[in-house]
Amino acid sequence: MSEPRYRQIRRSRADNIPATVARIFSYLSSFRWQLILVFVCIIVEALTNVASSAFFAPLIDDYILPLVGKSNPDMTKFIYRLIFMAAVYLLGITVGYVYRKLMSIISTGTLYNIRKQLFEHMQEMSVQFYDTHTHGELMNFYTSDVDIIRPLIADSFPQAINTLISLSGSMFMMLTLSPKLTLVAVALLILVVLVSVLVGKKSRSYFVKVQKTVSDINGYVEEMFLGSKEVKAFCYEDESVRKFQKYNDECMHASIMSNVFAQSLMPINVNLSYISYAAVAVLGARMCIAGEISLGSIASFLLYTRQIAGPISGLSQQFNGMMMSIAGAERVFGIIDSPTEVDEGKIVLVNVKEGEGPLVETSEKTERYAWKNPEDGSLTELKGDIRLKNVTFAYEEGKTVLNDVSLYAKPGQKIALVGSTGAGKTTITNLINRFYDVQEGCITYDGIDIKDIAKSSLRKSLGVVLQDTNLFSGTVMDNIRYGNLDATDEECIAAAKLANADSFISRLPDGYNTMLISNGTNLSQGQRQLLNIARATVADPPVLILDEATSSIDTHTEKIIEKGMDKLMQGRTVFVIAHRLSTVRNANAIIVLEHGSIIERGNHEELLAQKGRYYRLYKGTAELD
Repeated sequence: MSEPRYRQIRRSRADNIPATVARIFSYLSSFRWQLILVFVCIIVEALTNVASSAFFAPLIDDYILPLVGKSNPDMTKFIYRLIFMAAVYLLGITVGYVYRKLMSIISTGTLYNIRKQLFEHMQEMSVQFYDTHTHGELMNFYTSDVDIIRPLIADSFPQAINTLISLSGSMFMMLTLSPKLTLVAVALLILVVLVSVLVGKKSRSYFVKVQKTVSDINGYVEEMFLGSKEVKAFCYEDESVRKFQKYNDECMHASIMSNVFAQSLMPINVNLSYISYAAVAVLGARMCIAGEISLGSIASFLLYTRQIAGPISGLSQQFNGMMMSIAGAERVFGIIDSPTEVDEGKIVLVNVKEGEGPLVETSEKTERYAWKNPEDGSLTELKGDIRLKNVTFAYEEGKTVLNDVSLYAKPGQKIALVGSTGAGKTTITNLINRFYDVQEGCITYDGIDIKDIAKSSLRKSLGVVLQDTNLFSGTVMDNIRYGNLDATDEECIAAAKLANADSFISRLPDGYNTMLISNGTNLSQGQRQLLNIARATVADPPVLILDEATSSIDTHTEKIIEKGMDKLMQGRTVFVIAHRLSTVRNANAIIVLEHGSIIERGNHEELLAQKGRYYRLYKGTAELD
């Protein structure tokens, strides 16, 4: 199977710095008026910096030198000049504070919008996307990769504008003071820019690698922490440390190389600026002796020489952060630009009621549903007839999981899927939910190809209890209501009673208002699964999929909830996956899978009479019991 497109996108953007920067700044459109004020403040601050250096030429030539040698000099004009200069400096400090405060607000708001778009986009991603990323890597997008963009917006962006204006103003004033000295300063300035570009190209690849290795570390650490019990149970500590060291070494090497280039940039530029300053000072002194330029003009020119070197050195200092920001942004945009889950289904699920003739659509909650085709408005009553026809499927090319599988479940039937681990049982339920699409064959729902049904409507009609229980931070009531957000408290409690969860919930400190955290670690595995069943119960779906729904519940508790489960399954089409064959004896049909193919089918008695694979499995279980 070819590499996922989102990885290709992320890699294809790696060398497109201008496009990435432009993409970041496109988010600033939400702060148009604040940015206008920021631009005004930056212009004012830059011009005050330029003006501050221009003050020294007249200050020396017109106010200081004429007073030299006088016994009682009149300092009034000189003092007024100093007060004026102080006012200009104060103005620059004030507008600098204002725009930095505004950029803090703008950068925070921009990161908020990027995270929001990233999260909304990832809700539309396919299950395959989450299967190919660790939880730690996904979290890294929201934390490290997004947060690292802030310096580019809050610091580098305004400083670049400030530098551009300051350079333009300074160059104009330098040309005014002495074109000859300006040529010397510009020659060395060009050298500084060339060095910055060359070093930047070399270091940037390492910054991208730093972000990647940090993501790998986060993913591995999160995996080890989640499996801490297994790590200790199997004495895996030394091996886990060894593997972590491998990731850590890669990160350290990339960090060292990126910082070697980035940190060398500033001292190189600083030393070049010193050379420029010295060259201008020597040449200016000779010109002053020759009467080509005044002493005050040399003083102002030397300040401008340092002034044009200062902002460039400042940008050099921020180069590290800029490259990290761009690398993080590329990773985030690579995910935002990746393709979402494809859904070409048009048919939707609607509430219906009895009319004078056929069923009619209604906005009322009638607990009767139909599939509506928006093209012709036709309604097909939802009955729960699901059929797989010659289905072949592989998660990866060349590794077939299901091979020409055909089965059906008529409305109200209970179909059991049994077989060894890896036989393809869970894959069938994944395909019914359209977590993945079949490569060959088709799956129909009430005679409609499920590819023609909108995924949201399809999944709304299915109640799923998975083997792996996931509870969310919130109250017990919130977790039950997750199956139906419109359910009342009374309906949630009724569902809990049906799933036999009410008894243990009532014993919790705050009952249904007890807070659950960290995937419900304050509950036992069996209690968590009971809540999972209650969640599916409150959804009241016409079709149920129970994937090892009672695998985490002890035999005693399993028998207690079987009656409640029987009530839940009445009148519904049910797919049951179970290793405990005692739980599927009352199924209308039992499908035995092996290596992705159906090898036996029939009810409990028929399969026992065949004395095949099911018979051997059942006998083995009976002996264990």
